[in-house]
Amino acid sequence: MNYKIINAWICKITNDEITPVFGDFTVENGIITGINERNFPDYAIEKDNGKVIDAGGRVVTVPLVNFHDHIYSRLAKGLPLQGDFGSFQNILKNLWWKLDLALDLETVKASAQMAVLESIRNGVTYIFDHHASPSATENSLKTISGVMRDFNLRGVLCFETSDRNGKEKTTQAFEENFNFYKNFTGENIKSMLGLHASFTLDDDSLATAEKYIKENDWGIHIHLCEDVSDRTISREIGDDFPVQRLSKFNLLNKKSILAHGIYLTETDYKIIKENGSAIVYNIDSNLNNSVGLPTYANVPREIPILTGTDGMHANIARALKQLFLIYRYQSNSFEDTFDFLIKIFFDQIKFVRQYFPDFTNLNTGDRADFVIWDYVPPTPFSENNFWGHYVYGILERNPRTVVQNGEILMRDFQFQFGNEKEIWKEIYNFGKILFDRFNKK
Repeated sequence: MNYKIINAWICKITNDEITPVFGDFTVENGIITGINERNFPDYAIEKDNGKVIDAGGRVVTVPLVNFHDHIYSRLAKGLPLQGDFGSFQNILKNLWWKLDLALDLETVKASAQMAVLESIRNGVTYIFDHHASPSATENSLKTISGVMRDFNLRGVLCFETSDRNGKEKTTQAFEENFNFYKNFTGENIKSMLGLHASFTLDDDSLATAEKYIKENDWGIHIHLCEDVSDRTISREIGDDFPVQRLSKFNLLNKKSILAHGIYLTETDYKIIKENGSAIVYNIDSNLNNSVGLPTYANVPREIPILTGTDGMHANIARALKQLFLIYRYQSNSFEDTFDFLIKIFFDQIKFVRQYFPDFTNLNTGDRADFVIWDYVPPTPFSENNFWGHYVYGILERNPRTVVQNGEILMRDFQFQFGNEKEIWKEIYNFGKILFDRFNKK
């Protein structure tokens, strides 16, 4: 598909700097083949049609990445909940561990369809998912990846291995991770080794994970110290704290994702830093579960910081803005708060390139992956004030048009594939089945 975007603020990336330039760019066979810069507001006049898309002075950025999603949780809306939700462990037992056991491959597919629609709507075209469906383990990752391929998204998938449902389920989870890696990954779909959390894995399971990591050059994707109970239970079952257990079994490396990282000590940070693993903050989920928040300024700068949604939604822009505001709320200066956000922005790009080296910079010759935001800068726009526009303007607006590998996924807020109403009807039909099944548990 070949076409041209005109009258756009193109936010090009060079050497960890963002330089907005106004003008037009051409897309040919999934690649940005040329950028024509002009002085703003010297608008081009061309007919907006299939070959020309007029951005109307709006901002174009690289796509967003969700580094910790739970696609399996997407249908968990309005479920008939029962039991005590006064602690994190009870939230797990009375909601999430009931929900994941209720999933079959059809409801996994419906969950993936909903997650993909929501992600595109929010400008997210790269997803690192942490999946669980213990009653339907085999081919669950294949099912999710099939939906992502249908909608031209890129993903890094894994199945969260856990001992909580017995050792047979643990073995099935390891096998699903490995089978998916060997048979269903490629240019656009990658894999990691999924582990639930230290407090649901004994030493034998961590030793098995170590073998898989060593033999396949994997990173792990795991919940880490989301709640203080991870520390206390881990010490009971493994005679050490979570980070120390992961380190003991050589499971920390530069490809690894550690989700949440709330209850970490200086010693923990030192070990994580030495191994190069990344921490993914999921601030909305942490607030919703009332598990607390870390003091973000205490995290060593050498540790990569990423953002995720923990399956609660797909709005990474909101997650980034929330992190910015909470960091500022924690008595940090504006200068330090902006510095924190900028670090996250470029940490994310460096991390995703370990899996997708061709992640775009929006320069000539790059992949045509981009978001046109519904934001026209109301004041001068340059590399000197980009981040002020980003935080208080761009992140407050919605993606208007979303493009992946040159394919227009959403244009002017309208999806460009299939029949959206029919997809939502299918999602609802399986959501009702899951609702009824959950209601009987």
